Amino acid sequence: MGTLVTLDLPAGSPVADLPWVITIGSIGDEEDWEPVVCGPYERAHALALAQAVVADEDLMAVVEPLLPRPDAESIRDEIELARAAVEAPVDADADAETETAEEYETRRVRPGRPPTEAEVRAGWSRIAARLTTV
Repeated sequence: MGTLVTLDLPAGSPVADLPWVITIGSIGDEEDWEPVVCGPYERAHALALAQAVVADEDLMAVVEPLLPRPDAESIRDEIELARAAVEAPVDADADAETETAEEYETRRVRPGRPPTEAEVRAGWSRIAARLTTV
């Protein structure tokens, strides 16, 4: 049985509406091959496809959002935000929350039906529409 890793989003998170990618690779050191990155997908499609692929194989799938940025400057802005989050001073209360957050819960899920090719293509159309109207 494989492993699926993704963000645990709160209900209504705008991140859920972003395009998502799946990175699939080997779990252990026994196999040495480059991970495969697929997408973009809508989040539900990415999760279902990843579950279907790793359900019966010793693989790891990471499902994560893409951050569509139209130019180099906006990419640099994202990099600075990421750096600032790591470098920000942490108070004692926040440090305790970080320790708790680092202890993650593993959830076993039974894979549902993966989306059909037609459903994925319809999702791509919705993603393209969102990306071109921003």
